[in-house]
Amino acid sequence: MALTHNLADIRSNYSRQALSEDSVSREPIQQFNVWLEEALKSKVEEPTAMVLSTVNAQGKPSARVVLLKDVSADGLSFFTNYESRKGQELRESPFAAVTFFWPSLERQVRIEGKVVKLAPEVSDTYFHSRPKGSQIGAWASPQSQEIESREVIEKADQQLSEKYNDADTIPRPPHWGGYQLQPERFEFWQGRPNRLHDRIVYEQQQDSWKIKRLAP
Repeated sequence: MALTHNLADIRSNYSRQALSEDSVSREPIQQFNVWLEEALKSKVEEPTAMVLSTVNAQGKPSARVVLLKDVSADGLSFFTNYESRKGQELRESPFAAVTFFWPSLERQVRIEGKVVKLAPEVSDTYFHSRPKGSQIGAWASPQSQEIESREVIEKADQQLSEKYNDADTIPRPPHWGGYQLQPERFEFWQGRPNRLHDRIVYEQQQDSWKIKRLAP
């Protein structure tokens, strides 16, 4: 089926806000929190959704959307199946990039850095805060593995639901838990008219951050 639109003709002229070296926080995590809070207050759709990009041992990239679950001075945390494709790639190459895009605010944030596993007790705490159905789903789905049909995971979900029906606590699967991306580079992008966008970058230099502007 042919497209009914000419993709080359689709464009927007951004003009909502500006971004300068003088207006940003000296610490990138603080600047990120300012923008995230504004995204939350603006009720943008899925404000914590981020594209997580990883590479395998051969340097081939893959990307998917995951949800940000915590932000601290140490980094950004998310949770997943350790045996999934991203989990396998993070074992092979423990570095990643995440991208946030908030179209209604005409903003994008890119963050790059090393990825480490969160402590087991942190993963336990988050796992047990999830709805019971989500906890069971973490057991039922062999994430990223080939399955014969949807009935495979539906049957597993039903069996596990019956198994844990009266349980007060469901144990966290050993193959499921959290990661933290420890940033080494941030880029804050603010859309501007005529494609002359603002791009402010923070690069880690030992115990401080260098702030610079990039051409759009």
